[in-house]
Amino acid sequence: MASPTPPPHGVSEGFGGAQGPRRRPLGLVANAMKRKHGFVQLFLMTGILMMSLRSLGQKHRIHDLSGDTAELRVERDALARRMANLKDALRREADLDPSGALASHIRTLFHESE
Repeated sequence: MASPTPPPHGVSEGFGGAQGPRRRPLGLVANAMKRKHGFVQLFLMTGILMMSLRSLGQKHRIHDLSGDTAELRVERDALARRMANLKDALRREADLDPSGALASHIRTLFHESE
């Protein structure tokens, strides 16, 4: 019969076997010093991701603002039409006045010359 091969150094044979020297896990700073290249890549990629998310947020904000601008233009045009209709109605009403005092007052209000 062949004899079993011993396990490699530091590997135990089950739970009750003798264990090799235990290493204490490295802290964050020590791990970063050991793997500088990986941490630099991680920070750069994180920065790129954050800038991309910020850019995406700004893109959506611009899109929302352009929609708001279009809605405000429509509202402004509607108010301008309404104001013109009110002026026309006031002028028609003033033209019906036989004394002409109301028409004169309306012209003064609207900064119009005769």
